[in-house]
Amino acid sequence: MSEVDNKHRSSIPLDHEYKELPMPYVWNMTDVEMVEKSQEFLKLMEKRHTVREYSTRPVPREIIENCVKAAGLAPSGANHQPWHFAVIENPEHKQKIRDAAEEEEKTFYAGRASDEWLNALEPIGTNDSKPHLTIAPWLIVIFAQRTSIDRDGRKFKNYYVNESVGIATGFLITALHTAGLTTLTHTPNPMKFLNDLCGRPATEKPEMILVVGHPNEKATVPAHAKWKKSLDEIMSVF
Repeated sequence: MSEVDNKHRSSIPLDHEYKELPMPYVWNMTDVEMVEKSQEFLKLMEKRHTVREYSTRPVPREIIENCVKAAGLAPSGANHQPWHFAVIENPEHKQKIRDAAEEEEKTFYAGRASDEWLNALEPIGTNDSKPHLTIAPWLIVIFAQRTSIDRDGRKFKNYYVNESVGIATGFLITALHTAGLTTLTHTPNPMKFLNDLCGRPATEKPEMILVVGHPNEKATVPAHAKWKKSLDEIMSVF
């Protein structure tokens, strides 16, 4: 077992047996109360916007830790929790990530991306300059674990990895928004440079960089981002 593998062992045991426990908590609300809660949550999420202009205002680490803990409560295939969140505050570390990300982005905008893809990005107003990667107080690099190593050094496969990590990421973004913070999902392509910069093994796949902080006083959002599909377009009832 290498030092790297040893470092990234999971605490999940593979020899556990099925045991039943009483439901830890059961909501006891009327239908009216549940409707009110759903409306409150909808209004909260309507205020969420992706932002690219950030303030240097610090964000306490405890907030980030609480939100990552919330993300870790997401459901996952076989409860393997196939994710890792590399949380970065150090300015030099953020600069290295920005330098590498902008290098990939320059190649992307210079010809790697198809015209169709670039046209789709046009209303969003993105380019190869990513100052938010160093200005925002926190970056969270989200890794997906195709395989893991248990505490006894045995390698095991994870299941429904993309789905599980996607759900956990949704939990994380929602938790950060609920805490009053703004986020940006950034996906430079390719992203393998993040494994080295974050000290993660090659068996893990970096899914995205989540930029976290407060918007600056002049922050804007693209008009295109205000367009959302109607309920009839995103829901079918049978």
